[in-house]
Amino acid sequence: MKTLLEGINRMRLSRRTALKTMGAAAATLAMPGLVRASGGTIKVGFISPLTGPLSPFGESDGYTVDIIKGLLANGIQNNGKTYEVEILVRDAQSDPNKSAELAGELILNDNVQLLIPASTTDVINSAADQAELNGVPSISSAAPWQAFVMPRGGDKKPFDWTYHFFWGLEDALATFVGLWQSVETNKNVGMLFPRNADGETWGNRDYGLPPAVEKAGFKTIVPSMFQPRTNDFSAQISEYKSGGCDIVGGITYVSDLKTFITQCSQQKFNPTVVTVAAALLFPSGVEAMGPLGEGMSSEVWWTPAFPFKSSLTGEVSRDVANAWEAKMKKQWIQPLGYAHALWEVAIDTLKRAKDPMDRTSVRDALKATDLNTLVGPIKFGTGPHANICKTPIFGGQWMKSDKWMYDLKIVDNSVSKLIQPEAKLQPIKWS
Repeated sequence: MKTLLEGINRMRLSRRTALKTMGAAAATLAMPGLVRASGGTIKVGFISPLTGPLSPFGESDGYTVDIIKGLLANGIQNNGKTYEVEILVRDAQSDPNKSAELAGELILNDNVQLLIPASTTDVINSAADQAELNGVPSISSAAPWQAFVMPRGGDKKPFDWTYHFFWGLEDALATFVGLWQSVETNKNVGMLFPRNADGETWGNRDYGLPPAVEKAGFKTIVPSMFQPRTNDFSAQISEYKSGGCDIVGGITYVSDLKTFITQCSQQKFNPTVVTVAAALLFPSGVEAMGPLGEGMSSEVWWTPAFPFKSSLTGEVSRDVANAWEAKMKKQWIQPLGYAHALWEVAIDTLKRAKDPMDRTSVRDALKATDLNTLVGPIKFGTGPHANICKTPIFGGQWMKSDKWMYDLKIVDNSVSKLIQPEAKLQPIKWS
């Protein structure tokens, strides 16, 4: 009997000890600063042109998202809580209607706290409109700020939910003019614009390329806009020949420019300079032209020469470019810097938001961004528009390279003195 009573007392003691231990553990969990509390899962919707004619702009997005997922493996810290971050990647297929559809699904069905329509006007604007309509913060880049603001009515009223960082048309136009003034021509410029949002923005008679070029003393020849993915530029080339154009300037995408340049060669139209936005950003696009790619010129958004550091990794631009080339076995591309910077702004915003699960709180933090990134300082409210922050731009020319088929050299710094020119603009050598 005595042994039995002793056993019962020991069991009672063990139970009391266990209860005390559990109570102490509960008290510890309730004490701030000792154990990280789970704040939930933040959802970020990411829309990119991963396929279709705009896919070169999205080429670095999947690569960058994989890096960001690694950095966010343990979540983010905000006000003593740890939040998991779920990134929902969607392919806009280079279609503005698809981008709008995907944005709507991410907002209404997936309940994202932040939307990132990564690049190009066709992808950004339709998604940003959905964000504005449904009260969801959105951050984007890689489209001139006028193309983001003007078609969406932002010139009449600032946006409540959508923010964007990039250079403006005024900067690109000044860069184009700077390039053309550095080489001897007859100053007759043929304008090349597609019939889409980018073409309408760049070709605008009030703030686009034609009035800026004319103001600088050049004559413009502006044929009708071409239909994207056309296979015949004969009408435009005929007008350029009649106008005696030494220069061609405008905006196209890769496949269209390849067709255009090939037909220029076939039809014996050999301008001294061809400076085209968008299509000439990518090594693959220039290489696709073969020997005709040498000497093509364009705006330059980002290069490994940029001196800024990543707020996420501490890497400089050269480090980021080298990592891409080592992993992907291909030449660095300009959107790489902006793909990285978008996530710098996004993660910084989520860390600073009073409640990263609340869309209004995230919007307020995004609006208050003041961050040094891989593409330069990002701070809203100081630029030409309340929802815009401007970034640097240069003029570049594709020249033969020892390492790659062509290398993009900085040949004009009219707008930004951040980088000194690496070479002088050379006339195109038509074969």
